[in-house]
Amino acid sequence: MSQPRLRTVVVLAAGEGKRMKSAIPKVLHPILGRTLLGHVLAAAAPLAAERTLVVVGHGADRVSAHLAEVAASAEPVLQAEQHGTGHAVRIALDSAPDATGTVVVLNGDVPLLRPETVTALVAAHEAAGAAATVLAAEVADPAGLGRIVRSGNGGLEQIVEERDANPAQRAIREINAGIYAFDAALLRDALSKLSTDNDQGEEYLTDVFGLLVATGETVAVHVAPDATETLGCNDRVELAALRRLLRDRINEGWMRTGVTLLDPATTWIDVTVTLDRDAIVDQNTQLRGATTVGSGATVGPDTTLIDTTVAADATVLRAHAVGAAIGAGASVGPYAYLRPEAVLRDRAKIGTFVEVKKSEIGEGAKVPHLSYVGDATIGAQANIGAATIFVNYDGVNKHHTTIGEAAFIGCDTNLVAPVEVGAGAYVAAGSAITADVPPGALGVTRAEQRNIEGWVARRRPGTKSAAAAERAGRTATGASEGEAIHGAPDAGGRGPASGDTATE
Repeated sequence: MSQPRLRTVVVLAAGEGKRMKSAIPKVLHPILGRTLLGHVLAAAAPLAAERTLVVVGHGADRVSAHLAEVAASAEPVLQAEQHGTGHAVRIALDSAPDATGTVVVLNGDVPLLRPETVTALVAAHEAAGAAATVLAAEVADPAGLGRIVRSGNGGLEQIVEERDANPAQRAIREINAGIYAFDAALLRDALSKLSTDNDQGEEYLTDVFGLLVATGETVAVHVAPDATETLGCNDRVELAALRRLLRDRINEGWMRTGVTLLDPATTWIDVTVTLDRDAIVDQNTQLRGATTVGSGATVGPDTTLIDTTVAADATVLRAHAVGAAIGAGASVGPYAYLRPEAVLRDRAKIGTFVEVKKSEIGEGAKVPHLSYVGDATIGAQANIGAATIFVNYDGVNKHHTTIGEAAFIGCDTNLVAPVEVGAGAYVAAGSAITADVPPGALGVTRAEQRNIEGWVARRRPGTKSAAAAERAGRTATGASEGEAIHGAPDAGGRGPASGDTATE
């Protein structure tokens, strides 16, 4: 039984990307859940390479730090001065003198490259025993790209750049994708022979193929199944185009698994997101990071979820959530904001203009509208009235509030933490609660109301309010006179119209 060949991956990520016009190194620009470089590393991951070498240069410290976060096993290799792609690969291999077998070279700015395509390229290369294999792509418009000129047996004869191509070669629509597999020993030998005798004064990796062909080595061509996989980007316009292509690929993939996207053109889903069958995503929705959406859940429209879990059959409408957990059958929005560590248990409700931070909302509990909940535990079936504020911060420290099971908090209440409202307790509307409310008790802190009769007439004469009050006074006087003549109380002490005005 033959042993699997050893593999080394080299990712070229040293370029500045001047046309991006950015302080951020080009390969660190984000695109739907990963950086450009992160997507390339993910495409190479199934190769299970012994070593992954990332050639860094411009912004080397930032790129190296990013590698430590997303691909700790990848090794940055510094190309302090950029002297071409051949120079970059040579420096990478100098840092791995024991590398044998297959060397795979990838550009760091091709985020649409699929793992399946990289795996197929390497498998074809190793099966053929080739010295090198070039990934090619068939494109409608090859202008500006290197052409693949094949030999009579279908292998590579040469790669011709646009500026050097004759009319017949310019008509070729098969282009060099800049992604290669090499025999390690033959690659080292060819790299040592590269010249800088060219317009740019650089060592071109593509010159390796001519050297190999000249010595009679087999150089194969492998065609990518989809030319868009090989697209790189040089500026923000091309980056946006790649983002749209990746969006469409991701969205199509989810729809084919049984997810409903009501408007795929306005739905943006990171590659790191997970959705279950029968989830529904409405228009103008962004699902980012480690977000998951369960079966039967509805998200959107106009919703952004970042690192948020939405369980089965929940509804999230016109909301923004970061690092939150939304339970089965729960309801959020519209216009709600869930901050990190907001946890909604099953069938909980967070309504309009409600903000929740680092709090647990119990099963079936409700915070319907216009409230702030911070550093709190709300028990099952509790009801939090409109305009309730959990006063959690004293200017130095955060404090916790606990609301018991089936407690009822009246509207316009301030709960000044640390405080606890017991199970089944009530808090009267307009209260400021600074001490614990025992289970089943009523907490009230309202001042007694007093009415100053005639204040508007005295202090706001001539205003619309004064005129309205005067009219109301005349109407009330007329009604009293009419009752005195026509409306004597019945035996029960009630006037004949009392049933229309009674309140509880």
